[in-house]
Amino acid sequence: MAVKFAAAVIAALVLVFTVGPVKGSETAAMPVADVAPGPVCYSAVREKNAVERPVNNLPSRKKVFTGNASWYGPGFNGKRTASGQVFNQESLTAAHRSLPFGTRVKVTNLKNGKSVAVVINDRGPYVKGRHIDLSKKAAEILGMIESGVVPVMIEIL
Repeated sequence: MAVKFAAAVIAALVLVFTVGPVKGSETAAMPVADVAPGPVCYSAVREKNAVERPVNNLPSRKKVFTGNASWYGPGFNGKRTASGQVFNQESLTAAHRSLPFGTRVKVTNLKNGKSVAVVINDRGPYVKGRHIDLSKKAAEILGMIESGVVPVMIEIL
């Protein structure tokens, strides 16, 4: 008898807490944030002595960084990029390992001071020590076709 009573009480509580709030509830629409959230989200799981770190591989919020640039083109022209676009070596585009597709960056050749603005539409480069892979057209503007790899400053626009 006591077991049946306890089961009935538990069932009633479950119904009250699951179905009760639904009946007749009129909630106002949630306000939409005026500002879009930042590009980096952090894990909601917290552990004792844990260090917060980004969930994704986006670079830090630095807008300017330096590294080495290389270029690519002839063997990839007409093929699909990681973003799904068809690669055109005569377009001002670039590949980067972690910047979001569609990000515009200004790349400056630190050897001659020439600059070009490109759009990230591919992933790479996959060679150690290189930070951005430019289309042939962008490399021509920077004057780096012959050298192949040059030190650059990359500025997120």
